[in-house]
Amino acid sequence: MRSMMTIESEVERFWRSYTSTLGPGGSSARPYDSWHFGDTETLANELSELVRTGRKTSTSSLVWTHEEKGWKMPVVGDHVVVTTWDGKPSCIIEITEVAIRPFGEIDERFAYDYGEGDRTLRWWREAMWDYYAEECRKLGRKRSPDMPLVCQRFRVIHKS
Repeated sequence: MRSMMTIESEVERFWRSYTSTLGPGGSSARPYDSWHFGDTETLANELSELVRTGRKTSTSSLVWTHEEKGWKMPVVGDHVVVTTWDGKPSCIIEITEVAIRPFGEIDERFAYDYGEGDRTLRWWREAMWDYYAEECRKLGRKRSPDMPLVCQRFRVIHKS
């Protein structure tokens, strides 16, 4: 297993490889985040590939999880180095849209852009209802159609 220092260096090198393509105005000092999608190794690696290939262009998370873990709320223009579970950089995304929506108000387009399963709203509601049930359990909350989600859209701006 690689040390965190190695992982951070790999992410930083990847970020610098991106900013070096931006010309004189591009700066590696520009702020960015680095994280993986999903909560298991298999899911994180699968989702990393879906994002890198452009199939997955939206995601969501519970507002409650952001509050509990002290995560900053995303804003349009944020850059994220998406990694695999073990911290290997896969691509860089730019956040293009952020909205807080109740679970029950997710629409077909957002579910399709999620890029997972068969990309239908039916699949999204069933899979994410179960996923958020576990998240809510960990947070001591009850899932409901009104549970607030941070809904993000993004685009890939650099890939490995």
